[in-house]
Amino acid sequence: MKRKRRNHSAAFKAKVALAALKGDKRLAELAEQFEVHVNQITQWKGQLQERASDVFATAAERSASKGPDVKELHAKIGELAMENDFLVAALGRMGDASAKR
Repeated sequence: MKRKRRNHSAAFKAKVALAALKGDKRLAELAEQFEVHVNQITQWKGQLQERASDVFATAAERSASKGPDVKELHAKIGELAMENDFLVAALGRMGDASAKR
């Protein structure tokens, strides 16, 4: 019989990943202790190592790394909308001119 898919909490994942980082036990022993697959432990350990710097990041650093500024995106949308309107009008005029020939 297949075992149901389990959803682990962030706290549990952190606990397992920290145990793997300590290196006191082998991955096989940790997998048996926490009842998760060795590959899952390795994945969580890698994620913890990649994102460990985020824990100590300041609020300004976190907001800067989130992505582009919303105001800049709205300005770009407005610019593109104006270009589209211009091109639609220009193509409409070109279509009228070719029809007169």
